[in-house]
Order: sequence, then C-alpha cells, then structure tokens
Amino acid sequence: MLEKIPNHLLELIKEGEKISIEFKEAGVALPEDLFETICAFLNRNGGHIFLGVNNNGKITGVSKEHIEMMKKDFANLCNNPQKINPTVYLKIDEYEIDNLRILHIYVHESSDVHKTKNRIFDRNEDGDYDITQNTTLVANMYLRKQKTYTENKIYRYVTINDLRKDLIERARQMAVNRAGNHIWETMTDLEMLKSASLYEINYETGEEGFTLAAILLLGKDDVIQSVLPHHKTDAILRVENVDRYDDRDDIRTNLIESYDRLVAFIRKHLSEKFYIENDQRINVRDKIAREICANILIHREYSNPFPAKLIIDKHYIRTENANKPKMIGCINITDYVPYPKNPKIAKFFKEIGLADELGSGVRNVAKYTKIYSGGIPIFKEDDIFKTEILISSEKNKEIDITGDKPAINRR
Repeated sequence: MLEKIPNHLLELIKEGEKISIEFKEAGVALPEDLFETICAFLNRNGGHIFLGVNNNGKITGVSKEHIEMMKKDFANLCNNPQKINPTVYLKIDEYEIDNLRILHIYVHESSDVHKTKNRIFDRNEDGDYDITQNTTLVANMYLRKQKTYTENKIYRYVTINDLRKDLIERARQMAVNRAGNHIWETMTDLEMLKSASLYEINYETGEEGFTLAAILLLGKDDVIQSVLPHHKTDAILRVENVDRYDDRDDIRTNLIESYDRLVAFIRKHLSEKFYIENDQRINVRDKIAREICANILIHREYSNPFPAKLIIDKHYIRTENANKPKMIGCINITDYVPYPKNPKIAKFFKEIGLADELGSGVRNVAKYTKIYSGGIPIFKEDDIFKTEILISSEKNKEIDITGDKPAINRR
C-alpha cells in the first residue's frame, strides 16, 4: 500500500512556495525546468520540490501510469553530467494525498557549484535565476562554498607526491569493483582526483590545488598531521576497566584506513549475528559497523579539535564527533531530513562503496540495531554529534527478515 504523505511534508505544502520550497505540475513527465530548480537548490541552501502541485499549492497529482518511467528518467538525468554537473544522487519519493499521487524530492545544499546545461542557477524568494554571466555573483558563490565547508580549503603547496599513490590506486580499484566501466579506470591519478572534486580553484583569489578532503582521504600520515595536527579517532573498549579501557586504537591516519581500523575494532569486540535477507545470509554486526564507522568519518567537522570517539561498553556502542548542527536535539528517524556535512568526502566514500546515499546510514542503523539487539538507536544533533546503539540482547537465534521462519547456522 502506498504511503500517505507525512505530516511534516504536508505542512511544507501549506507554507507555499519560498526560497526552500518549489511546486511543479507534472502530469505525465518531468517538468522541463526541473533541473534549473535542482541546480539552484544545490547552489543555495537546499530545499524541497513537490511534483504534482501547482503554483498556488493545489494538489493536481501525477499520472500513476507514468510514475515509474519518471523515476527512472530522474535517476538517469541525475547521473548525466550533460544535465547536472557535478552529478548528484537525489531520491524521489512517491506519496498519496486526497487519492492523488505526488512526488517529493529533497535537494541538499552542495559544497560544489553546479551547472545545468552549462548554466549556473541560484535561488532566491522569487525562484531560480541564471547568474552565469554575472561574474560577481558567480565569484561570490564559489567563495561562499569555500567558507561554508572546511573540506574545501585549498592547500596550494601540497602536491600529488604528498598523497599516497597506493591509496589512489586502491580507491580506483574499489570504484571499478563497485561499478564496472567506472570512469576512473582509464583516468590518470590527477584526472581522477579532479573528477572527484579533490583538486579545486578558488575563483576569488585564483588559488588552486588539493583540498583538505583530498589530504584527509589520500594523504600521507605526516602531511595529514602537518595540516591538521588534532586529527584523531579514538576507538575504546570499556567493559571490565570502565575507568580507563580494556583495549584501544589511537587512529591518526587517512580516512580510508581509519575506516578499516574502526570496522576491525568492532569486529574484534562484538559477536556476530546473522539473518536472511532476500535469500542471502547477512552479518548484522558488520552492517552496523559499516554505517557508524562511515558516519563518524564522513560527517565530522574537521576544523574542530574535538577528537572523534567510538566507545564499546557492556551494553552500547557510542560515538561522538564534532559537528556543525542544523538543529539541536534528538533526530526523529521517521521524519529525518539529511544534509551533507562534507559532501565531497561523502561522495568519495560512495564511489568506493563504503557508503550509500545521504540519509541511508541513519535508516540502516535503526533497521539493523532492531535485528541485532531489539533496541532503537539514539542520534543526538549538537555541536558534538552523539550516537548510542544498544548491542546487548538475550536473543541468540538468527531470524528471517520476512518473519516467516528462523534462519539456521548462526555461526
């Protein structure tokens, strides 16, 4: 049965069009100007697009027979650099309201300046504006992006020799393994890093070079410590010795190998649990580990010297990392609207298969925690982002996700 539109989206429709809300009629096809709005939202503060709603907020609906084709077209266009450049991953959701279908797209704010059909659009209260020929507005947009996201900081004296060639090659191979015929496969190292937006130009100052994101992802350890001396992730086990620790990994290296070591730490100290999903045997512990380890690295505010922590105790896994909050308080998993903290780092993790689309981590942790321990995870947004995941459980049997029958062979 099709999901009815959530209350928080219904309230947005009632608010009417504004800088972060856009309505478009779309009876049987995607609107021709859809990607102008997407481009503008990416370049400004993000926002919500509702298809099947007219300019006055009246629900006009989308043809049920054409929705699947519209969804497929949308996914293809989001991955077409001729349509939107840099390309983006955006989700399109279908809802029912008053016996009519509408489509909803949440567009996050991007750390890149995006173009559609080689034109740059910006957003204000009145709609989407082509600013391509206004050099002042374009320069200001690039400057704003540079200042908003720490990962964009350019280090013009860092060269490709300060990055680890073996890590670049590993990342290339991971991307190719995830998606055959990946464009990185035939690129030089520098071409690959430029395509990942890890080599940038500051259009106000003329500076160009590798960014902090490039250094954190692929840099040599001494280079990382030189540009970011406080960079550190602490993995701690406190079960017997709760005043200090039973085991610890003090991690001060690139984000790819940091991810490997965090996952290995969880695997070392948490027992496995399996279930059957789509006829495949899934390790629930590893699913949880993948999401929380990627999250603590991707969504950290790296200008803050607060050391990130992953703590395992008798009953919980807890994580803490510095953050630039958009809200204060516990996240409602049902109504959670994600936004990127480090979009380029997140995109790189997605390309190499260590993360999925924005927002999936929270949903997956909630799903797999329920299977692993029966608990509900807590995500608290503040200057320090905190996660708490229940890991203790009396249940030892493997379960089938369909609920039809228990699985077998837990070990």
